[in-house]
Formats: sequence, structure tokens, C-alpha cells
Amino acid sequence: MLKRMLASTALLTLLALPLAAQAAAPKPAGDEMTLTGQVIDVNCNTTMGAVGAGHKACAEACAKAGVALAILASDGTIYMPVSSKPADPQNPKLIPFAEGKVKVTGTHRANHGLHTIEIKTVEAAT
Repeated sequence: MLKRMLASTALLTLLALPLAAQAAAPKPAGDEMTLTGQVIDVNCNTTMGAVGAGHKACAEACAKAGVALAILASDGTIYMPVSSKPADPQNPKLIPFAEGKVKVTGTHRANHGLHTIEIKTVEAAT
């Protein structure tokens, strides 16, 4: 019985090590930035090229159903909105601006080719 408990404890410890290392890993540094771009429905934009005022109602409906919204910068870079808090959806911040131009300030991070922005402020761009 004691042997089985020790073996189980050792196995659980080995399984927990990667999680502990991940939790202790430092958060990637980011740069504060201001970004101006168009709020897009990532799915329709990247798979069908759907964009603009004619796609606004579809983008809003998809976003409310959980399809990710993102910001398409004038240089073609897509910025995915993220949060440093677990389970903190970002679509509600962008739905009012679906398929419109926005000015966003926040923390930019790039990781494995993906650009993210942790939104601090968002407003309609002029």
C-alpha cells in the first residue's frame, strides 16, 4: 500500500512539473502602442474576403456567437485582441465598431508570427 502511494505521488509530481514551469514562466514583454485599423470578423475576412459596411450585420452576429474580431492595420497586419486575465472575452469591446475604423491603445506582443494587443482604450477613428 505504501509503495503504491509513493509511486502515485511520484507520478503526480512528474505530471505537475511542466505546469509549474509554465506558471512560473515570465509574461512576454510588450510595447505600448496606438493602432488605427478596421475591426474585422476574422473568419469571414480570411476565408471569404468579406469586409466593409455590407458585412457589418454578419460580423456583429458572428462576434456575438463567439467568432473572433480583430483589428486589420493599414499595413495588412492583423492584431488579435487578448487579455492577461483568464476567460476575459474581448469581442464585447469591439462589437460596436464591427467593420468600422478604430483607434486602439494597448500593449502589443508578437509571438510566433501572431500579433496581439491587450486593449486599454478603443474609440472610433476619424
